[in-house]
Amino acid sequence: MTTVETMSTDGQLLGTVLAVQANFYRVQLHIENKTTKVETEKTDSHPQATAPIMLCTRRTRLKKIGQQVMVGDRVVVSEPDWSGGRGAISHVLPRESELDRPAIANVDQILLAFAVTDPPLEPYQLSRFLVKAESSYVDVLLCLNKCDLISPEEEEEIAQRLRGWGYDPVFVSVYNGTNIDGLLKYLSDKITVIAGPSGVGKSSLINVLIPTVNLRVGEVSGKLARGRHTTRHTELFKLPGGGLLADTPGFNQPDLDCTPEELIYYFPEARERLAKSSCRFSDCLHRDEPDCVVRGDWERYEHYLQFLHEAIARQLQLHQQADPESTLKMKSKGQGKQQYEPKLESKKYRRVSRKTQLQELEHLYQDSED
Repeated sequence: MTTVETMSTDGQLLGTVLAVQANFYRVQLHIENKTTKVETEKTDSHPQATAPIMLCTRRTRLKKIGQQVMVGDRVVVSEPDWSGGRGAISHVLPRESELDRPAIANVDQILLAFAVTDPPLEPYQLSRFLVKAESSYVDVLLCLNKCDLISPEEEEEIAQRLRGWGYDPVFVSVYNGTNIDGLLKYLSDKITVIAGPSGVGKSSLINVLIPTVNLRVGEVSGKLARGRHTTRHTELFKLPGGGLLADTPGFNQPDLDCTPEELIYYFPEARERLAKSSCRFSDCLHRDEPDCVVRGDWERYEHYLQFLHEAIARQLQLHQQADPESTLKMKSKGQGKQQYEPKLESKKYRRVSRKTQLQELEHLYQDSED
């Protein structure tokens, strides 16, 4: 059993929400060298804990005003029950950042974990994850696992390619521990969210970064060359060198929910071009507009065009939902292509059925007989 000191303000304690489970919140109290002394001990479920952790509820007042409490929130805990390890969250401090998927607050950076092989590194999938991460407006750190399975020449080739995208990847190997210490330096004293497709070794990487956490690890499917998802909920884990790491439920194809105008700014190589010059038109979408400074031979331009099509389709769908009287509709074409066409007024242009025509002729005949 150890004795630590917690920061206290008028009997209230400050802490960070590590996990949300049903209607309870696990809060790690902030440690400072003054005021209230608290006795804590390591537990089997969270042996890495060296700071006091309380199981808290949310004050009714917060429920009434609709104040959500998220993983990563910095909160005020009042009326602590030290013997029972219980408390109540009475206030949520302003958030510096907020992600919706996963739902987590005050994130400093996103750690995108991919594998260089097994499963193979897919440029389109990687690009999609990178664009989604960039849209969160927090720093993006790219980590490539399983570097022990490729040659130094192949590693350098991949690194050069990704530098052209605007990223300097960190190569690691969970299997033999290559560069794990180097990765920890990027995570120190920050709240980091780890994300990426299944099967790349996210859970194994967390187990290496935080040896006291024992996450269940899934295998890569031999049929699909994809991993089986193992993480079920978002949770923050304390890193040995300082900082917190959030393990998140995996997803293979993240949704791109940005507007068509915003999309280009989530490509670092395109941002670099726009920083040097500007397009002729302020609303340029960088497809076939004249005097566009972005359109060109950069590698991910085709990815941009595909994502742009999705963004336009999504914007039109939202517009139709908001305005049912919209005059446009989306129609599927061959080879998975789609295009937008004007809606026809169904009642005005609908062809009269043969049965209706015969009935009308019969009525005319009867009228003439009468």
